[in-house]
Amino acid sequence: MSAEHDEDGEGDESGGVSVSAEGLQGLEEDTSNVVVPGTLPVLPLRGVVVFPSAIVPLPISRPASLQLVEQCLAGDRMLALVAQKSAEDERPGADGLYTRGTAGRLLKMLRYPDQSVRVLVQGLRRVEIDEVVSTEPFFVARNHVLVDEYESSHGLDALQAHLVNQFARFVSMIPYLPDELQLVVMNIKDPGKVTDLIASNLNVSVEEKQDLLATLDVPGRMQRLSTILNREIELLELGSKIQSQVQSEVSKGQKEFYLRQQLRAIQSELGEGDSRAADLDELRTKLDAAKLPEAARKAADTELDRLRMIPPESAEHSVVRTYLEWLANLPWAVSTGDDLDIPRAREVLDEDHHGLERVKERILEYLAVRKLKRDPKSPILCFAGPPGVGKTSLGRSIARAMDRRFVRVSLGGVRDEAEIRGHRRTYVGALPGRIVQSLRSAGSNNPLFVLDEIDKLGGDFRGDPASALLEVLDPEQNSTFVDHYLDVPFDLSRVMFVTTANDLDGIPWALRDRMEVIELGGYTEEEKLEIARRHLVRRQVEESGLSPEGLRFSDDGIAKIVRDYTREAGLRNLEREIGRVCRKVAREVTEGRTEPVLVDGAKVRELLGPERFVSEVAGRTAETGVVTGLAYTANGGDILFVESTRMSGQKGLTLTGSLGEVMKESAQTALSLVRSRADRLGIPADFFDVSDLHVHVPAGAVPKDGPSAGVTIATSLASLLSGRPVRPEVAMTGEITLRGAVLPIGGVKEKVLAARRAGIREVILPRRNEKDLDELPEDVRRDLRFHLVDRFEEVLPIALLPVRSQDETVPSNASTGGAASG
Repeated sequence: MSAEHDEDGEGDESGGVSVSAEGLQGLEEDTSNVVVPGTLPVLPLRGVVVFPSAIVPLPISRPASLQLVEQCLAGDRMLALVAQKSAEDERPGADGLYTRGTAGRLLKMLRYPDQSVRVLVQGLRRVEIDEVVSTEPFFVARNHVLVDEYESSHGLDALQAHLVNQFARFVSMIPYLPDELQLVVMNIKDPGKVTDLIASNLNVSVEEKQDLLATLDVPGRMQRLSTILNREIELLELGSKIQSQVQSEVSKGQKEFYLRQQLRAIQSELGEGDSRAADLDELRTKLDAAKLPEAARKAADTELDRLRMIPPESAEHSVVRTYLEWLANLPWAVSTGDDLDIPRAREVLDEDHHGLERVKERILEYLAVRKLKRDPKSPILCFAGPPGVGKTSLGRSIARAMDRRFVRVSLGGVRDEAEIRGHRRTYVGALPGRIVQSLRSAGSNNPLFVLDEIDKLGGDFRGDPASALLEVLDPEQNSTFVDHYLDVPFDLSRVMFVTTANDLDGIPWALRDRMEVIELGGYTEEEKLEIARRHLVRRQVEESGLSPEGLRFSDDGIAKIVRDYTREAGLRNLEREIGRVCRKVAREVTEGRTEPVLVDGAKVRELLGPERFVSEVAGRTAETGVVTGLAYTANGGDILFVESTRMSGQKGLTLTGSLGEVMKESAQTALSLVRSRADRLGIPADFFDVSDLHVHVPAGAVPKDGPSAGVTIATSLASLLSGRPVRPEVAMTGEITLRGAVLPIGGVKEKVLAARRAGIREVILPRRNEKDLDELPEDVRRDLRFHLVDRFEEVLPIALLPVRSQDETVPSNASTGGAASG
């Protein structure tokens, strides 16, 4: 179709068809005798479907359509009314129209002062376009009349009656449809005409209406129409329900306002005064007593003036009042005095914790500076170490030593930035963040504030709480910390922040850079024994309801629990096992035992059962290819075994034991190093061409990663290929390079303590880790022999035994010491 053939026929605002009085008369008119010509001009319709017997007003605005209307008025007034497939198509062609439409009769044309034209058309019969015979100046098409298909039956009558009842209910819910429609539908006997009348008055999509128009099977058409009516009635009922609820809420609010006004008038008559004014005066008194800084006072005065203007029944009233109460209750000018008695502080720290000298020294240094300078910047410390070494309890002890109030917030699993900074007051139920809430609970602006598990922070679409902490933990910025809820600065510079973490790698670098990191290593067996003797036993005896005279632990009893029933860097499991012993003794007492109990090694086994952990000394062997390595885990240090074996094959290397990518690369590097040194090690140069190698690190279910097993893997391969076993009392750790250099590693203290627990007597370490030996307790340095190396060539003479004789046999078992990282 050319540009002139733009569609006409915009529907009314409802999307349905307005039915006037003359429209109702037209519905009752008998049009069965009207003859439909075989060729008709076609008027494209957009957004409207005209059904047989319906009388519909249509706007006409385009020249081709006007010409079509004028020609129809001059002739037999007959035309085809066909809907357009796409309402957005401004130039539909013949394929842009549906093939089925309605043959209609032009009843009237009206011209309005604004030059717009409207016509009134009446639908007569369903027709199908067979062929478009002309497109200029408008569409002309050959067509044939379609006839409804149905057979009279009781089922059809019942379906028609149900449809009429549905439509009657629908009409009663629509204000713009006349009630006479119900009577008209009830009086029509032809089921096809009933469906056409109902469909023409529904506000549904053009596609659904066209589907109804194109359906000749009357029962099928009635079932589709019934489904549509059900849907429309449900939507109307839902809308009516929502409207009723809204009206009910409005009426309730008006009633409350009216009653409150009456109550106010009654109080005035009785001379009881305005209690609201008294409340506001009390709130102002609280704000005055809080000694707010200038910015906060200005915000409080502004909100207090707003509160006087807001009616108490308004929701905004409670929001503003809650905000002012938060401002009034915060410790803006309330602080506690620091106890600067350094000898007493040392006494308190020693009383609560054994060892941890670096931390104690740092606290005493701060107190010394605090004594010399009035308001120094508070340090921001990060205690990093395995679980159970006393990081959180150490913060509590520091607070007691300094005579400060103690606040703790756990950050594990926190993912929402608003948990730190608070929610803005525009949100329903908004509150300040955890920082401000904790300061209000402490009642002081200079508490010792522990941010626990800072390495467990998360982040998602709600923001990154770690980024929000950048301001909190920066001494240069936290004096003007702004919580989103308060929206005024609060000075955090006097707060002493202490954070705790198990893994420093879990802390973003920008946040870690703002903290002074103090690493807490695991405890030695002697330290655990001393801590248990001083603290753990006494606490568990008291919690079990026993007396120190009725239950005593010998040193060998505690030592047996440490060695055989726990395997950790910290103290939690040790205290748990001591608690188990106490509870079992408490049961014996309640069952009639009266004599005191001494818990020694034998008594421990009697109460706790068989030993839970077996020393790795029994698992070591002088088998070739088996080497003892050292690992650092989140639970402290541990030993691991590296096993290698050789099979017939061709240049294959298999790595097993849940190894991470870094550890796999270390194994590749170790193999390349051994191959390049084959002649020096007495290994055939072509050994890899005829062999497959397999390196396994037990236990297979425990993930392991890291570069520090490089020396261990290289030694295992050298031992296997040279036939020289590794000395069983030697353990090693260190990163290896292709040049044979041994690079430094981390976690030296934890690894050495694990070696000592396992009965190791000699440890091979990178020479550049020599400085880390100073952190080891004196008894550990005395018990172990350390070999410091720079090159891989220095490792083998220390670690390898001489070549075995041919008749020697060695058991092939190898223990699987558990470890989480190499």
